[in-house]
Amino acid sequence: MVSQDISKDLPVISLDIFLAGPPDSEAVIEECKKAADALITYGALVLQDSRVAEKDNASFLNLMEDYFNQPTAELKKDERPELSYQIGVTLENTEKPKCAADEPCLRIIEALEPSERPLDISAHSPDPKCRFFWKMSEKPPYETAYPGLNAANVIPQANFLKETWASTMEKWGTSMKNAVADLADMVAIGLGLPAETFRNAGRYGPHLLAPTASDLVKYGQKDTILAGFHSDLNFLTIHGRSRYPGLNIWARNTGKRIAVKIPEGNNLLVQAGKQLEHITGGLIKAGFHEVVVNEQTIQAIEKRRVAYPDRPLIRISSTFFWHLSSDYDLIPISSLVEKAVELRNDKFKVGKPDGDEVRYEPMKVGELVRNELKHIALMA
Repeated sequence: MVSQDISKDLPVISLDIFLAGPPDSEAVIEECKKAADALITYGALVLQDSRVAEKDNASFLNLMEDYFNQPTAELKKDERPELSYQIGVTLENTEKPKCAADEPCLRIIEALEPSERPLDISAHSPDPKCRFFWKMSEKPPYETAYPGLNAANVIPQANFLKETWASTMEKWGTSMKNAVADLADMVAIGLGLPAETFRNAGRYGPHLLAPTASDLVKYGQKDTILAGFHSDLNFLTIHGRSRYPGLNIWARNTGKRIAVKIPEGNNLLVQAGKQLEHITGGLIKAGFHEVVVNEQTIQAIEKRRVAYPDRPLIRISSTFFWHLSSDYDLIPISSLVEKAVELRNDKFKVGKPDGDEVRYEPMKVGELVRNELKHIALMA
């Protein structure tokens, strides 16, 4: 696994093969193993799902551009800091990249070759991005210990948004939610677990459709950090195509920076998060990534200015965060812990760093989320 060649293109996984079945066929098993190996090696993959319609993503991006183009005073009406910003809007310069001050994360950056490092986030500045969280979860049949992580949605009140808001959010969000839940089944099978392992653990998760916005008029200069080097706190993150490049990820087994390109069509990007890292005992690591303004971003801005002069110049990340249930007992799976130790030892033998050794203590998922929210300044 350590000696595997690393491509500058992410592995492409077909959900269509998995859904066509049968589940015990050689083709399905092989595709599931390929999905698990991709997350172990890269922390990310490209997912093909013929059920996904590009036009739904386009409608979603248009709505988000219109929403974030509103005056700040209007956006602030949708802010819920008392709920740690876990619903509604988070305005720019609020969320801090965890790696700006987190010592283990800073050591990961230091271990990279200088040419492979992210843009410098050592100034500890909050990210100049905005975000909206739209909950897409099933209400649990029990009293959750984490009500703040499971609050009701905020609906913007502007007349030009209200009519189409919920239907557009639900349509695109459902496409991504279905895709990532099916991928969770594939990853479980690929890791040698029962197919429903992760799906059951995430049945009542506070899943979030989470469009992230960056004003490219204010923040469109080359080498501007839109989202500083970080990993995600959820289980799996899935993205539709953005209209502007700028996302870089780091392949776990090499430390190589990869500029993400999602092919046109029914393709989605998936990244591993901290909850997946925890439950696999570090066999799969949460994927580090950043969003920056680069030459390709600037070229896309200029093309967009010419083709759509009346549209807002706002970069929208079409993102969905899939969570395990907040009250789920997050305990590393012993068979995967053994594989994680073996992988770490193999890397050590050939002189490849794998970050600090981590003890993944048993805890509730909600506790992990709260801890991470404090690191990024969203929870006091």
